[in-house]
Amino acid sequence: MVIVELFDGISGVARLGLGLAAVGRPGYITLERDADLPARRTVEAMRERAHALLDDAYAAGVRYFDVARSYGRAEEFLAGWLPGHDDAIVGSKWGYTYTADWRVTADVHEVKDHSAGTFARQLGETRALFGDRLGLYQVHSVTPDSPVLTDRELHRALTGQGAVVGLSTSGPRQADTIRAACAIEVEGVPLFRSVQATWNLLEPSAGPALAEAHASGRAVIVKEALANGRLAALPDLGIHPEVTALAAALAQPWATVVLSGAVTREQVAVGVHAAGVSLDTTRLPDLAESPERYWTTRSRLPWT
Repeated sequence: MVIVELFDGISGVARLGLGLAAVGRPGYITLERDADLPARRTVEAMRERAHALLDDAYAAGVRYFDVARSYGRAEEFLAGWLPGHDDAIVGSKWGYTYTADWRVTADVHEVKDHSAGTFARQLGETRALFGDRLGLYQVHSVTPDSPVLTDRELHRALTGQGAVVGLSTSGPRQADTIRAACAIEVEGVPLFRSVQATWNLLEPSAGPALAEAHASGRAVIVKEALANGRLAALPDLGIHPEVTALAAALAQPWATVVLSGAVTREQVAVGVHAAGVSLDTTRLPDLAESPERYWTTRSRLPWT
């Protein structure tokens, strides 16, 4: 059963997506990111970097591009690049508001709110930039306590907004969230047709639930395959840990698209290379942490 046609027929490099979380704003939590970006992270400098990454990824065959309202100006950067790239697939998210005011350090970088009011406001903001180019609209970082899992009026509003409805998940109970979301129907039709979740060699716990989502016909998008940079310099993964970590995610039979969070053109090339690697995942070391330990560590990563 296929309940989402957005990614039908993709293969090879097109299974790699490019996320702009780390280049849409001056501060993010990817380790070593500060050494990879311009010394002066003006809006103009970050736009130039984002467009260079988009150009390289698209030229290599990448077709899915992932942003969110809370990624600073990522939506704006992507919207400005889109003309002339008619087969690019745009995915965005609502549910967090960016509050850092273009600063690397801030008391609060983003505020979560899954209310109907936030949905309506942010849908209007996103549509103003993308119009009908918005292909996938996701609820951002859903956890088991999110009202989006129980608010029936919001469910009906989501079905009427025009794009494929999806969600992204976070936290140690991603599997519970995914299963709860996949059980939601509106008038007998599944509400969420795409699931984006963190899966990597340190935090693979959502894997079985993602396999179930894939088996039900949903698209599955993997985020944070490099664990916010923690896997990028791990000697256990060999000479090219980034390639190995991304190839491991791409090797999962349930993964539709795996996002690269590249911030340099060299990192885009690494992702493209990984898309062509045939990896025997049974030979990889077992690096898995408990979900609680992984997400606690992630919450303590510095914004740089």
